[in-house]
Amino acid sequence: MPAETTPDRHTELAAQRTAEAAERTRETAVRTTVAAQRTEASADRRTELAANRTVLAAERTYAAWVRTGLAALASGIGAKKLLEGVVPDWMIVSTGSILVFFSAFCFAAAVWRQLFTGSQPPQPDVKRIPPILLVIFNGFLALVALAALLSIWFGRTGGD
Repeated sequence: MPAETTPDRHTELAAQRTAEAAERTRETAVRTTVAAQRTEASADRRTELAANRTVLAAERTYAAWVRTGLAALASGIGAKKLLEGVVPDWMIVSTGSILVFFSAFCFAAAVWRQLFTGSQPPQPDVKRIPPILLVIFNGFLALVALAALLSIWFGRTGGD
């Protein structure tokens, strides 16, 4: 047999090693594909969870606005009794009015910030509070603030 037609031992060994390397490369490609799919699924889930956290943070912000508005409303009403006989009537009316106006602003801002959040996050798993409930609830609170304002303006502020 001529030397050209018979493979030498080194060529066979190189061919065998190349075949083994190709098999390892295929196995590595499969593992890499599976890992990429897991990473993509994990990133999607993290994005969904981030959207849930965004919704819950917006609700906490809404609650903070309403809480601040209620505190301002109570302070505006309480200022009338607290300052009675201590400061002039005009100061009682102006202090109470400013606090009640601020409470009405807080009620409006709460709805505004909850409804217009800016850029929309991915679809969350958590359901949002229906906007109509926010409008009704805060509309009622704004009417209470208006009634308190009328009471401050036209009610008795001083002594007899």
